[in-house]
Amino acid sequence: MRIGVPKEIKKQEHRVGLIPASVREFVLHGHEVAVESSAGVAIGFDDAAYIKAGATILATAEAVFEWADMIIKVKEPQPQECAMLREEQILFTYLHLAADRAQAEGLIDSKCVAIAYETVTGKDGRGLPLLAPMSEVAGRLSVQEGAHYLMKHLGGEGKLIGGVAGVPSANVLILGGGVAGFNAARMAVGMEARVTILERSPDRLRQLDDYFAGRCDVLYSTSEAVETLIRDADLVIGSVLIPGESAPKLVTREMLPLMKRGSVMVDIAIDQGGCFETSHPTTHADPVYIEEGVTHYCVANMPGAVPLTSTMALNHAVLPYALKIADMGWVDALESDAGFMRGLNICRGQVTHQGVAQSLHLPYVSMAFGNEPVVLQVKNQ
Repeated sequence: MRIGVPKEIKKQEHRVGLIPASVREFVLHGHEVAVESSAGVAIGFDDAAYIKAGATILATAEAVFEWADMIIKVKEPQPQECAMLREEQILFTYLHLAADRAQAEGLIDSKCVAIAYETVTGKDGRGLPLLAPMSEVAGRLSVQEGAHYLMKHLGGEGKLIGGVAGVPSANVLILGGGVAGFNAARMAVGMEARVTILERSPDRLRQLDDYFAGRCDVLYSTSEAVETLIRDADLVIGSVLIPGESAPKLVTREMLPLMKRGSVMVDIAIDQGGCFETSHPTTHADPVYIEEGVTHYCVANMPGAVPLTSTMALNHAVLPYALKIADMGWVDALESDAGFMRGLNICRGQVTHQGVAQSLHLPYVSMAFGNEPVVLQVKNQ
């Protein structure tokens, strides 16, 4: 199979779909890889490193898209990239379609096979193995960024997150105890903040309670709990995720006046529409805005701030799945793994993930495999 790696073009995005070590694995499996010139140079992987690994360097993204059977990226394709996709071409990347109808329509029009990292699950339907690495990074970054914007000259309260002797530390409220929320809590506890995690899964509540062993409060999440706890929170981190669907709005606009002036909200779920009603996407170039005296940090590609760490972690997770597609073809690869099948978001002009279809109010189509060719079955909404 021909694997193409274009340079990321989203603003302030320096990650790359494959590192040279991953390219070498594809070559050893008998596949060809083409990388757009300078795709990895921002994080120390120059064209010579890719050539040494066995890749061909192509001058433009257009050349990469035209040549490749499968495109491997990091971020969702931008409009000009959607226009370069073709029928039956495989796209393997983060998509986050639930909050991006325009992108979904572009992928539908292309009739490509779009497989999203963020909706691939473990074989038992639990866990998100290709989202987890970036959730770890985003969770840890959320506390760093939140602590940064608590500083007075940046519009914050002027509070040190860990306090000092005789002075209380900051109150950190984390909404959601999944991978991102857990990593945010680890960082906040390590910085000696006073931490509360709100979570709804009974099993996850027990796991978090066992892990932290009294070092933070782990509470059942209700609207009343959110409304009560945000009053004293200095930093609120939103990390709730429903795979493929829009994030629930846990902090409403009406709740915002209850919060302290100079407090900070970090919305890790912004790729899926955000879990604060007042959230809208920002960039690393202009990461924050203030509403009702509360600083909002809503950068849609948070892990892009540490692109070397993020790229390495993502490649470690993605490589086995990408090799499976290349070795087996996408139909056999997905058919062999029910969790991998959940990554299929759009195929041949149809939306094939139910959560995406529901969020965008589009018809949902299921995939059925067997000895016959792929059959598409429309399901009524």
